[in-house]
Amino acid sequence: MMKPQTFLNYVLVMLLTMVGVSNVSADETTLTEQERAMIPIAAFAASGEMDALTQSIENGLAAGLTVNQMQEMLAQLYAYAGFPRSLNAMGTLQSVVEAKEEAGESVEYGPAASPFPDDYDSLENGTANQTELIGRPVSGGLYDFAPVIDEFLKAHLFGDIFQRDVLSWKERELVTIATLANLSGVNSQLGAHYFISLNNGLTPDQLKAFTEVLEASVSAAAAENAKAVLEQVLSRF
Repeated sequence: MMKPQTFLNYVLVMLLTMVGVSNVSADETTLTEQERAMIPIAAFAASGEMDALTQSIENGLAAGLTVNQMQEMLAQLYAYAGFPRSLNAMGTLQSVVEAKEEAGESVEYGPAASPFPDDYDSLENGTANQTELIGRPVSGGLYDFAPVIDEFLKAHLFGDIFQRDVLSWKERELVTIATLANLSGVNSQLGAHYFISLNNGLTPDQLKAFTEVLEASVSAAAAENAKAVLEQVLSRF
């Protein structure tokens, strides 16, 4: 039986053979102001640093992020950092928004997520989404050992969360790697999501810019680790 860490390393190697950079434009070398603002929001929400998160949310609003965009980010967070972090972060967002509204400041909510069709099948569509995100169907290893986690990933994470249209897949992957970069012990997942990011609109230069934002806005330790994982990933191409 394959051990969990061995399996994660296997997934990383498998993704190396599946994911290319053909879906991105060579001239996309920088992150937008809104994309840069997403990084510390996700990172501090993941680590539970509420004071830093409050300031990052303020900065995000100033950069043009909408309330609904940030709600989507923090709802997605629970799939990677757990409900406690997600709920605490959502409460912080609520406090920032209510304080601004009480002060008479304008807050942009932006479009809400479109409803799913009545006949929407989370597992079927999530399987298709996962396949497109990664570049091929995912199976084997841990998923054979524990089919329930495979079903949860496909139906809920990729079928229910990634199907929502407030954020693009590129933005959702940026949120994911920012979340993972500020958690300990998840380098295999961070590496895997770097590859998925490269398959969904982020370029190597943008991922390098991502680590620079971590260094400037989150912590030197998180940035150093994220850079090391990214170097390993990019060295495989």
